[in-house]
Amino acid sequence: MADTKASEESKELTDRDHLRRIGLIWLVLTLVCVPLVIFVLGPHLPPGTDSEQARNQQEDNTVLAAVATPVLLFIWVYIGYAVKNWRIPADTPVEELQDGPPIRGHRGFQTAWIVITSVTVFALFVFGTQELWTDYGSGTGSGSSPVWTPAGYSTNAKDSKLLVVQVIGQQWRWTYRFPQYGGVETDTLVIPAGKTVQFDVTSLDVIHSFWAINLGVKADANPGNNNIAFVEDPSVGPVDIRCAELCGTYHGAMAQTGQVEKQADFDAWIAGQIVLHYDLLPQLPAYADFYIPQTDGGYYDPSQVTPPAVDSGLPPPPPAPAPSSAAPSPAPSSS
Repeated sequence: MADTKASEESKELTDRDHLRRIGLIWLVLTLVCVPLVIFVLGPHLPPGTDSEQARNQQEDNTVLAAVATPVLLFIWVYIGYAVKNWRIPADTPVEELQDGPPIRGHRGFQTAWIVITSVTVFALFVFGTQELWTDYGSGTGSGSSPVWTPAGYSTNAKDSKLLVVQVIGQQWRWTYRFPQYGGVETDTLVIPAGKTVQFDVTSLDVIHSFWAINLGVKADANPGNNNIAFVEDPSVGPVDIRCAELCGTYHGAMAQTGQVEKQADFDAWIAGQIVLHYDLLPQLPAYADFYIPQTDGGYYDPSQVTPPAVDSGLPPPPPAPAPSSAAPSPAPSSS
């Protein structure tokens, strides 16, 4: 009975009346939900606030969510209104079922729909392009010639005022080289807080994707290519690292936890890594933008490939400290 009564009442309303009702419900929900998305949901959207890039990407996701909310609400309101007002009662005899009235186009409504959707899409295009063009998008890989570069950047590591970290993907692990610290290579990512860091991302085998999630950094690791990304002002804390490109059987195992440390703690850590790996440094290939595997198991044979190696121009790391078991100098005799 309720369905029949609602159906009869809806027949007494014109299309314009229905449109007004739908528009009013949609407007009220939009005025309530959009501020909730911006001020309640927005601060909890990924990737968080652990770097300048992450903070700006969170703001971008908030803008996109706020723009999408009225669109989704209109769809849900229209579906709910249609089910409530134009549903055929379940007990209607089959012989009484009939098609609804024919639907004809409405030039004003069609024009408004095309204009609103076109303006929305174009505005998002401009917004997204501007965000990628500036430092806000620097957390994404920009190839070997980034559109935006921070102050102090240089194509040569020895001239760079930034901390350069080369990220090397391989099946199935990440390693990291520090050209400004003698080219030492580690299996853990540690960077100092409050600095601008340049990631030079490459691969030794297949395509990987370096994703430092909470830093807002994501750059493909392509063999034979140097893909540069920047991160500014990282905060002290762990860094959740994943591979975001299907790269083989153990793709899911390419997960690590890096660390952002205070400058003094980073200095102590990198000094310890140099001492720890000092005997292995001569076995590493010369630091280069990328490395080409050779048939003999080595990498980057200059006689077979021509990309220039990046010479850090820094002195070799200090030798390891003398063993603590060395005999002390004899004390002077009291006689």
